[in-house]
Amino acid sequence: MSAPKVGIFFPSFVWPDSNSMEPIEQVDACLERCEQHGFDVWVVDHLLVAPGLYGATWLDPLVFLTYAAARTRTVGLGTAILVAPLRQPVLLAKEIASLQELSGNRFHLGVGTGWDAKEFASVGAHVSERGKRTDELLDSLEALMGKEKGSYSGRYYSFEDVSIVPRVPMPPVWVAGGSRIPDPNEHDVPKIADSVKRRVVRAGHWLSRASGKQEWVKRDWGELVEFAEQNGVDPASMTFGHCNWFHFVDTHDEDAAIKEQTPAFQRVMGTHRSVDHLRECYLMGTNDMVIERLRDLVEAGCNYLCVGPTSADPDQIDFFANNVLPELA
Repeated sequence: MSAPKVGIFFPSFVWPDSNSMEPIEQVDACLERCEQHGFDVWVVDHLLVAPGLYGATWLDPLVFLTYAAARTRTVGLGTAILVAPLRQPVLLAKEIASLQELSGNRFHLGVGTGWDAKEFASVGAHVSERGKRTDELLDSLEALMGKEKGSYSGRYYSFEDVSIVPRVPMPPVWVAGGSRIPDPNEHDVPKIADSVKRRVVRAGHWLSRASGKQEWVKRDWGELVEFAEQNGVDPASMTFGHCNWFHFVDTHDEDAAIKEQTPAFQRVMGTHRSVDHLRECYLMGTNDMVIERLRDLVEAGCNYLCVGPTSADPDQIDFFANNVLPELA
């Protein structure tokens, strides 16, 4: 077993209760730690506060990654994930091209279909369109990026002879999705959809979600491997990534660890789910329990971890680098 590569699920939080972001000096310190440890920087995208899963929201991902590009020199930069069907492809292509130019081509495009109906309504779309819009957006970007001129005609997006400069190739694409423990009034279900499988196999990079059970993540990967083989794709060429949150505490007592971690997780995730529900999804418990959970994923084939702290605390990133990652090798 070899240690997975790591990206930090970056704490670019905006807290609705205070209408403020994390302290900028702590954000900068977290970016410095990512550079120091060689960890990529991945950021969440939610247009609104999304109460189906979260109590927080995040800074705009492409704006934040432009800031991160200026504060770092070597680390990869990615969206984990961009809610693709909320975006217009020509505008997004220009933003990506600009970010690639400024960062030295360090950007990776992580996309997902989204799930919050209110976010879709706020941009004049409907959540029922999310899959088709995501496919069209990816096809549109392929038609635009790196091309002298691009044209596309679809149900939701159409353009003709459009030139995007700076002219940069399509960035690597990562597709998020998979089984989720259902919340009331939401559209996701506890299985990975065939449409998600097709996108993952096409892109070659998967970001599994933290909103399902550990066994479901491994089950989804097994289904992706089988789907790839059925479609003539070598599963060994694919990346099995996993997104999750942590909050390390200095205790070997499980109950004490959960008690200390619960407020940190509830601030990010909200209080509408039970603590037991949170424990099923996220990296809670003693440090040894977190290590064992991550080791279980690595042994199942996970070779990329996108994990991050529940606040902009650089010491948490240091702890992961110095005390957790070596145990996964």
